[in-house]
Amino acid sequence: MRGEEYLTKNEQYGAVYAGGRLMTGGLLSIRYIPREFGFSRYGFIVSKRVGEAVVRNRVKRRLREILRQTSLKPGWDVVFYTRPAAAAAGFNELREVALSLLKRARLLTEDYEKACSGTD
Repeated sequence: MRGEEYLTKNEQYGAVYAGGRLMTGGLLSIRYIPREFGFSRYGFIVSKRVGEAVVRNRVKRRLREILRQTSLKPGWDVVFYTRPAAAAAGFNELREVALSLLKRARLLTEDYEKACSGTD
């Protein structure tokens, strides 16, 4: 992800929170809202309840890597909210939950969904 693909300002997070749709999983929740640009932006909210700074940063690094490996549709603002259980989760478990939420929200590109499911 490039720097322009991150949500950086409180107003951006507020817009997603106020008008976005919510999907909830065991370890994560996402809020997402459509935009009119050719790329998607992402933000992460990891509260202090998740753990100390080292743990919170590890969770954010894992989420960034999951998104780097995933092909998402352009034109969306997505905010990932973590739950305290995400601190103890491994990378693959976190990846499964994140991909499940993105698939339910229909934010994955069709090519990526076909590659994950193994169908042509």
